Amino acid sequence: MAVSAWGRRLSRHSRGAETNVHELSIAMSIVDMAQEEAFQRNVKVTAVHLRLGLLSGVVKDSLLSCYDMACAGTPLEGSELLIEEVPVEIFCSECQGSRPLSSMQWFACPQCGRPSAEVVRGKELEVTALEVRE
Repeated sequence: MAVSAWGRRLSRHSRGAETNVHELSIAMSIVDMAQEEAFQRNVKVTAVHLRLGLLSGVVKDSLLSCYDMACAGTPLEGSELLIEEVPVEIFCSECQGSRPLSSMQWFACPQCGRPSAEVVRGKELEVTALEVRE
């Protein structure tokens, strides 16, 4: 069982809540950024496009849920968060190329088997586009 910074045991339920706080913070930042852009351009945001790497440390379903909460009572209420999941790719020094990982448990080239810690893709957390209407 995990222990908090104050020495208290954390139950499974409280660990999930901590994860949601992380995603809620990210969702609020996305909403703030989109609101600022919408205000500057005098438009209404209908959708936010996001690239999310599998190694980003963000849980997709939690982020989607938190996005709705973060939008409540803002001009983005009713907008969609459209997430493109980015698979993990590593660079193989033996093959001299980028290769998609075949397993998240084993960071090795799927062609030659050489271990690699050089991640080329998969850590992304970036807003790529806003769909708007005037």
